[in-house]
Amino acid sequence: MTQAPDTESGQGTRVQVLRGRDVPLGGIRSLNVSRTLPHRDRSFIGAWCFVDHYGPTRVIDADRDGMDVPPHPHTGLQTVSWLFSGEIEHRDSAGVHAMVRPGEMNLMTSGHGIAHSEVSTPDTSILHGVQLWVALPEADRDTVRDFQHYVPDPQLLDGGTVLVFIGELPGLQGSPIHTSTPLLGAELRLAAGSTVELPIDPSFEHAVLVDTGEVSLDGHPLVRGDLGCVDAGPSQLTLEVGDVGARLILLGGEAFEESIVMWWNFIGRTHEEIVAAREQYEAGADRFGQVAGYTGPVARIPAPPIPHVRLRPRSRHGRAARTETTTAAPAAS
Repeated sequence: MTQAPDTESGQGTRVQVLRGRDVPLGGIRSLNVSRTLPHRDRSFIGAWCFVDHYGPTRVIDADRDGMDVPPHPHTGLQTVSWLFSGEIEHRDSAGVHAMVRPGEMNLMTSGHGIAHSEVSTPDTSILHGVQLWVALPEADRDTVRDFQHYVPDPQLLDGGTVLVFIGELPGLQGSPIHTSTPLLGAELRLAAGSTVELPIDPSFEHAVLVDTGEVSLDGHPLVRGDLGCVDAGPSQLTLEVGDVGARLILLGGEAFEESIVMWWNFIGRTHEEIVAAREQYEAGADRFGQVAGYTGPVARIPAPPIPHVRLRPRSRHGRAARTETTTAAPAAS
């Protein structure tokens, strides 16, 4: 964690920079992603608990004819799909058939249990985007399956534009998307050489993921793939852009105080809950349902074996997470 000047208060703004690790996204014809959350030094930004960044990745070449992630399960979370380029066909066991397109936000709520598939469309040769997860709080984690779609309009900033797909930024039009905890999600497109003083909710934690370009967050330099994190307190972020324009994902939310167990595609509260969810999925239980219309090479992704250790909860305190069990199978998205 580094310290940079806070241009508004004159006191120090602490910026924690998380660098991603390469992870294979599960599936028959999948792709590699850079994962910054969860991280050994931090578990959450608000209730955001999982950040995958990928591309631009060629998914059609001599060895493959697209991305194909067969049906797989989720519990206790919401998934947010946001693309910069390409197109993905989504099907789930709530009966939803939808397309994921650049600038259009799809939010799927697993609740007690859901299954879904993700397949790039025939005309998609390049995929580029982010896959994000939100941990559902205790009161809502066993809710019914749901799906929301929203297309935000670009809004002008002094130095660029913003697309707010979840929550709101002070002075700008917010998103109608429903979440169980207060959250923010937005894409920022900033001009080369610009300095943007971005008003934010001081009760939120915030993070900036750099997709393209280079940017300084409150005086600390970030490069492509970095996730710069700021705890609650500041009422603005200062973003200084380098010699080329930058594209960023801005995340935020009220601190998530619950502890969770996250393994493979499941979020629960105890080791026993995760074991039960895996067993039910492998048994074909109604908890996860069936994905109609998927015609890929296999019917579903099988669950990996549970590690030979007890899965322990992780809290929002990154240092505490270092002493917990971190063995996990790659998520299937």
